[in-house]
Amino acid sequence: MGTTEAVGSPFDSGVSDRRVPDGQSAGPVMPRLLLGARLRALREEKEISREAAGHVIRASRSKISRLEAGRHGCKLRDVADLLTHYGVTDEAERGTLLALAEEANTPAWWQYYSDVVPPWLQTYLGAEQAASVIRCFEVQRVPALLQTPAYARASIRLGHPDADAQEIERRVTLRTERRRVLHREPPAQLWAVIDEAALRRPVGGTDTMRAQLRHLIEMCRLPQVTVQIIPFLAGGYAAEGGPVTVLRLPGGQLPDVVCLEQLASALYPDKPAEIERYWDVLNRLGLEADSPEETPTILHRILQET
Repeated sequence: MGTTEAVGSPFDSGVSDRRVPDGQSAGPVMPRLLLGARLRALREEKEISREAAGHVIRASRSKISRLEAGRHGCKLRDVADLLTHYGVTDEAERGTLLALAEEANTPAWWQYYSDVVPPWLQTYLGAEQAASVIRCFEVQRVPALLQTPAYARASIRLGHPDADAQEIERRVTLRTERRRVLHREPPAQLWAVIDEAALRRPVGGTDTMRAQLRHLIEMCRLPQVTVQIIPFLAGGYAAEGGPVTVLRLPGGQLPDVVCLEQLASALYPDKPAEIERYWDVLNRLGLEADSPEETPTILHRILQET
């Protein structure tokens, strides 16, 4: 994943400008989204416009939009003033929402890598690291969360040919650290469908690819990881256009996040009909691919032929 100009964000639902803000920090996504959703509901219950709400905290309508979409942190004083304006007097509710606001301003762990994390990737990382379910389809590469460091290094070099060794290693470390989402408690559930071509292409050379295949075999043994392979003999399939990732956030209160990664950016379709369409695509891919039980056998066969 490389640097990019601002692109559409999954957290812009209901806002006409769907470009990712060029802020320094994405912060913990879940607290921001939950706080923003509650503030929006409170404002709408009182039939208060965004302009009027912005006036209360000496801000613009667009800042209220960003706050409600979970795209920015916020001052505790601003949240307190909005809650007062919205008529929230219950101390328990005020305390809960102010605690969310404080948590939303805590820097995320990946901020240490801010020099190699463009705004669109901050947005994605926030959703990925909070996700309870990660569904993905890959055509050209092994999914990032299943890559070995050596495979990640070779893949990153292909995408960043002008980067020096230090930058490459920082990107590799970031990608490796992202795998913590699979080993936290409770872990995210990863379901990956991979085109056979990605497993036949020797990224980094034969030794690197063989080690990567062995790593995939090991990962398939984890109860939180499901891998399916679409064989060449399957012919055409539902998502020939490119990689797709859908992230489901915990709690059932927030919409799923769809990410369509491109060469140096990503798109985030956020309309309910679009999200449903990509779930349908991933479900169809799961039916068209060989079963998860067959994956280790297929990987062993490819390993022997590599």
